[in-house]
Amino acid sequence: MRAFPPAPQRTEREALPPTPVADVSPAAPILPATKAAKKHPQRGIARSTGARALPPAPQRSERAALAPARIANVLPTAPAPQEPRPAPPAEPTVAAASTKRGLAKESPRLSKLVSAQAQCSRREADEWIENGWVTVDGVVITTLGARVNPKARIQVKEAASKHQTESVTILFNKIPCDDLDAPAGNGRENPVESIRAENRWPEDGCPLRFKVGHLRGLALAGRLEPEEGGMLVFTQEGSVARRLTGGDSRLEKEYHVRVEGELLPGGLELLRYGLSLDKVKLLRAEVSWLSEQQLRFVLHENRKRQIQSMCEQVGLRATDIKRVRIGSVSLGKLAPGQWRYLRTGERF
Repeated sequence: MRAFPPAPQRTEREALPPTPVADVSPAAPILPATKAAKKHPQRGIARSTGARALPPAPQRSERAALAPARIANVLPTAPAPQEPRPAPPAEPTVAAASTKRGLAKESPRLSKLVSAQAQCSRREADEWIENGWVTVDGVVITTLGARVNPKARIQVKEAASKHQTESVTILFNKIPCDDLDAPAGNGRENPVESIRAENRWPEDGCPLRFKVGHLRGLALAGRLEPEEGGMLVFTQEGSVARRLTGGDSRLEKEYHVRVEGELLPGGLELLRYGLSLDKVKLLRAEVSWLSEQQLRFVLHENRKRQIQSMCEQVGLRATDIKRVRIGSVSLGKLAPGQWRYLRTGERF
């Protein structure tokens, strides 16, 4: 085993060169290292790519300085002065006045002046004119719609004050497939035109004498489908029209209906109550057999094609529908295509 070499003797140590000794004298205090300041790119330049995005927005002072220049660029330039043109010649005063006033107004209708003077309705005034009871400056006027000078002298005879205007209601027996209750136009006859002196029922016991004034303001109250026949009501009285056609009207309406087909089991009870039309439950009805092929319906409502739909839902087909009664007023012996006045004792 090899041992370490022997330590040098003193003389050998003295012969060796001296080892430098570190300076242990107190040194100056060590200061902490300062960090280098970060450098940021200019405003509007991306840090990652160094590309300029948008030009930097001007500061407030710069915007204030640029504002006048921008306004100057937007404002339109003043037009160059032009030489004054000579004024057009003045128009005559009469032409200017006529232009300002416009066209002359039409003269008022005679019925309007009579209504205002006699404190009556327009319909009464028309009847007085038709009967020859109105004079204009001493001349009898019988033309409806005539226009007269508003300063004319209008006189009404004493017979007019004794005349009491009659509001009439007329019953008409409609023929099936005669669409009289359709609106006039497109070649269709006006419903009122079916009321004429020559087709009045000969057995009408009403003492009223037919006059053209009875057709004025006559309105149809209560529709019938084209294939239906029977009673139609024409009236001049608003109260009668409201009772017949109002939304809350519950007057009984009786129909005689001829049918074909085989009635479903329990169909008669369904006709009386339990059917719907357009997803709306129908009111209770009175339905009974008049004969093997004819049913009697008493309805409290009048919806479009109600009877036809009711029959189809129970296996039947309505071939003839006739309305014979409304409320307490019945058609009676009134012949098809003829009419009569509502009697004094009859009320809807």
